[in-house]
Amino acid sequence: MAEQEKHHSGNNTPPQNRIRAAEYVRMSTDHQEYSTQNQADAIRQYAAARAIDIVRTYADEGKSGLRVDGRDAFKRLIADVESGRADFEAILVYDVSRWGRFQDTDESAYYEYICKRSGIVVHYCAEQFENDGSPIAAIIKGVKSAMAGEYSRELSVKVFAGQGRQIELGHRQGGPAGYGFRRALIDQSGSFKAELARGEHKSLQTDRVVLVHGPADEVAIVQEIYRRFVEDLVPERQIADDLNARGILSDQGRAWTKGSIHQILINEKYIGHNVWNRVSFKLKKKRVHNNPDMWIRADNAFPPIVDQRIFVAARTIIRERSFRLSDEEMLDALRKLRQDAGILSGLIIDEAEGLPSSSAYSSRFGSLLQAYKLVGYTPKRDYEYVEINRHLRALYPQVRADIVGGLNAVGCQLLSSPETQLISVNDELTISFIVARCHRTRANSYRWHLRFDTGLQPDITIAVRMDTTNRSPLDYYLLPRIDIASENLRLAEENGLAIDGYRFDSLDLFYDLLSPQLVTEAA
Repeated sequence: MAEQEKHHSGNNTPPQNRIRAAEYVRMSTDHQEYSTQNQADAIRQYAAARAIDIVRTYADEGKSGLRVDGRDAFKRLIADVESGRADFEAILVYDVSRWGRFQDTDESAYYEYICKRSGIVVHYCAEQFENDGSPIAAIIKGVKSAMAGEYSRELSVKVFAGQGRQIELGHRQGGPAGYGFRRALIDQSGSFKAELARGEHKSLQTDRVVLVHGPADEVAIVQEIYRRFVEDLVPERQIADDLNARGILSDQGRAWTKGSIHQILINEKYIGHNVWNRVSFKLKKKRVHNNPDMWIRADNAFPPIVDQRIFVAARTIIRERSFRLSDEEMLDALRKLRQDAGILSGLIIDEAEGLPSSSAYSSRFGSLLQAYKLVGYTPKRDYEYVEINRHLRALYPQVRADIVGGLNAVGCQLLSSPETQLISVNDELTISFIVARCHRTRANSYRWHLRFDTGLQPDITIAVRMDTTNRSPLDYYLLPRIDIASENLRLAEENGLAIDGYRFDSLDLFYDLLSPQLVTEAA
């Protein structure tokens, strides 16, 4: 919350020569040492040494720095600057990471540029450089911004790996237990400690959460749902209506719907399987529904409620609904639903009477997004990047095959490793491949992010940079291992000779250099 504040450094600088400033402090949950009070103390010491009066405070407490959403004080600060309401000439921030851990360093620079354009300078009080616009300051600040974003990315990767490992061990990772189940707390030896009520969480780091059967009446209802659906061929809507007529509520304390019955019939936890990563929401980015080959699972992790045979039978019935319809019939039904409902979503499709499930549309047309596109519907959320990533994954084998074909054509002897995907050329060097997607920034410039698997240690990495449509290769970077100092490299449209010296419009020269040469030995 912003608040007016009078603060003087105590020195003898005349009032007309003093600088009026606002301080911005932010605390996330990652480091106690970055508490807003500690930041404010450091900022005041900085101000006292430079004849700066702090006249306003903007504080975001317990807010992630990955993006601006949720950082209300930061948004008010930028709004005050842009509107001309700012009654200060400078902004004091503890360090670069408190300004934000943006995954795109251009975003961090963008907000600072807004301030600079309005004649307001941003000071990073705990940094070892002056933010004076000099080339050295720009370089150090760029590195610091990248490091701040990279810290969050690396932490996300480590957390994801840890969560995946816990899933494989049969432990529950977040979310309600679901109807018929309860969450139970176990210690590090696997011994039962207590059942967790809704909203309760484990307090010890070594404790774990698993699923156990809930009350017997709930278990019986789940079994009844499967039996009626499979053996009596009763549709989900009628099952929901019958349960509601009997006064039986769902695990949310609400009336049953066609969709809630459908979710029970397709969720593998009812046969004891622990499945995770169906949906990704990493680093505050948009929610992504992952393909089944990206799911992390542990079979037979929980006590099952229904037999696997009846579960498979239920899933077969659900799939058969769409098999009876042609592609055009399914799309016509989707068009009508869009006309009636105004919008489309997986939940709306699952709740619609007489319509195949959202999973059926995804299976038939490759994804829900593709089905939406075929009926002329564009969701409000931008899922285009999901399609781009899917296209690039499919493109990688073709790019690799083209490069292998080019090397074969000039007579190279190749040996491929199935485990590492490295290719040995003429028993002299190894090469690996990266396909880098093109990303457009807020400032309408383009960036390519290269991630190297340094554990492979190839002699040369061929980075294929995609064009702005992410449909075709734009150019190629031949990057020797000896010159790659980190696991990541961020490319702009122009990168200077130090980087663009490795850039080529085609790989023809590379093929020529590696082609075997016949050497005549002198007698």
